[in-house]
Amino acid sequence: MQFQLSGQQIEVTPALRAHAMAKLDRLTRLDDKLKSLTIVLSVDKLQHRADGTLNAVGTSLHAQAMEGDMYASIDLLFDKLVSQLRRYREKVANKHQRAAREERQFG
Repeated sequence: MQFQLSGQQIEVTPALRAHAMAKLDRLTRLDDKLKSLTIVLSVDKLQHRADGTLNAVGTSLHAQAMEGDMYASIDLLFDKLVSQLRRYREKVANKHQRAAREERQFG
């Protein structure tokens, strides 16, 4: 999976990059068919903002988080992406189970 971390008007320190890479494992445990993750970090006055776009097979998920601390905004961003990915995976699994059940009944 490709991972890109960039900053708008903020320098991405090695500590920020390491923190984001540590959280990346949560996404790869849910789905191994992820294509790429792009995170953009920015600061607006006192609000630290993290925008993330996750591209997986069949979908593209987007989330944004704003907190007073950049590490907290990265954590919140990954929480949102994990919940979206979990919901998407359940939807796909339910769709396949329903198709298999109908095939057994009527097939």
